[in-house]
Amino acid sequence: MDEFKSISTFILAAELLSFRAAAEAQSSTPQAVSKAVQQLERTLGVRLFHRTTRKISLTDEGARLLKSAKPNLDGLRNALAQARNAVSDVEGLIRLSAAGAVGRRVLMPLIMEFQARHPLVHFDLIVDDGFTDLVAERIDVGFRAGNQPDAQVVARRLFDIQLIVCATSEYLRAYGAPRNLIDLSNHRCSGYRQRGNGRAMAWEFKTAGGEKFVDVSPVLTSSDSETEMHAVLSGKVLGQIDSINAAAALRAGELIPVMLNTLSERMGLYIYYAQRADMPARIRTFIDFAIEKLLESKEFCLPQQELKHLASRI
Repeated sequence: MDEFKSISTFILAAELLSFRAAAEAQSSTPQAVSKAVQQLERTLGVRLFHRTTRKISLTDEGARLLKSAKPNLDGLRNALAQARNAVSDVEGLIRLSAAGAVGRRVLMPLIMEFQARHPLVHFDLIVDDGFTDLVAERIDVGFRAGNQPDAQVVARRLFDIQLIVCATSEYLRAYGAPRNLIDLSNHRCSGYRQRGNGRAMAWEFKTAGGEKFVDVSPVLTSSDSETEMHAVLSGKVLGQIDSINAAAALRAGELIPVMLNTLSERMGLYIYYAQRADMPARIRTFIDFAIEKLLESKEFCLPQQELKHLASRI
């Protein structure tokens, strides 16, 4: 910053050809201006001004420095001004990370509505089914379905994610509806296979003794939750589908929920971001907007009374 100040003082004195005028423009003194210029000359090892008792004039080296430094200093000032404005201006790029279903079903409508309010904000949505490292991937805000992120981030649970056993009316007419966990062994179940371990995830239920995990024998497994849901929609299998994927199909009557007395709501959708006191306005505004829109949302988490009504259509 001392060099920045010295160069700024030199340019001002060079344009005005007066240490006194430069001092007045900076609310300083002629002695302070002269000292700054002398320090710059010592640093560079050249004289920048010819000095007399009445006036100053640029040396050849001073003229060359003025010509090259002036536009660069103006550019630096503009860059600093833009950085300062980012703290208060809602504009620029926001990088988001989310799993596929969350990105498509939850975030895309949210992004479109936010951009309608703030058209100068642009988004880069990274679709990643794993936990994204915000720093390594240069992500501003992440969304995670499942367990709370345990990394050194600020995380907030937005709404519960239900694991809903459901099927089409066609399937239920053909195979009946399971009434308890034991009944599942008699059904054609689908499975979700996590990337990495190659095994189908156990189905999760809430019981009087706590969460219970049941290994089913799936007739079809998929590493994509939306693909599994489409398999259930085919009417040939019974599935346990998360409420983000299942909500719209349930409300449209395409799927019917069963086994509601063991419905698990342990998981949730979390928003997470790095703790930063100097967070740009666009990111802070988007986080506030996302929390306002999604906190305790019932769009992707169906109330029990609604689920019971939907189940009565069997």
